[in-house]
Amino acid sequence: MTERIRSTTVLCVRSGGKVVMAGDGQVTLGQEVLKASARKLRVLYGGKILAGFAGSTADAFALFARFEAKLEQHNGNLPRSVVELAKEWRTDRILRHLEALLLVADAQHTLLVSGNGDVIEPDDNVAAIGSGGPFAKAAATALIENTTLGAREIVQKAMEIAGKICIYTNESLTFEELG
Repeated sequence: MTERIRSTTVLCVRSGGKVVMAGDGQVTLGQEVLKASARKLRVLYGGKILAGFAGSTADAFALFARFEAKLEQHNGNLPRSVVELAKEWRTDRILRHLEALLLVADAQHTLLVSGNGDVIEPDDNVAAIGSGGPFAKAAATALIENTTLGAREIVQKAMEIAGKICIYTNESLTFEELG
């Protein structure tokens, strides 16, 4: 199989004391939609942390397991858990070949995590990953700056816009919320 499986738009917005994350359901291989209702979000650490992934599903599940262990090890301290995961992901012989991105959030932080050792906290209240991420992020940013919509409505509208523009994103959405 030389064609890449493409999928995922995951968006996280902080607004009005709430953190809302959404993921679309599409998984695409070449020109074919393999699945329209994939679940790309997880609620972790007793409902205190939201996590979404982009990339290989099997790789993401392996990372979620490691991430959950780091959260337990560091008593739910999201920044420390993410930094430790990123270090292990970058240096471990097996983990460093995993192809995925994680977008994680708790009540105070939103962080992007990559296998290159990157841990990035966005400057604003919007973060996105995946093939439709730039479309969803642009739409959410415009909505935050130009409307009085709440976080959930912003995320929903931005994901719908991304689904209309990005061929790897659909409108079968899953939402998770904190706050």
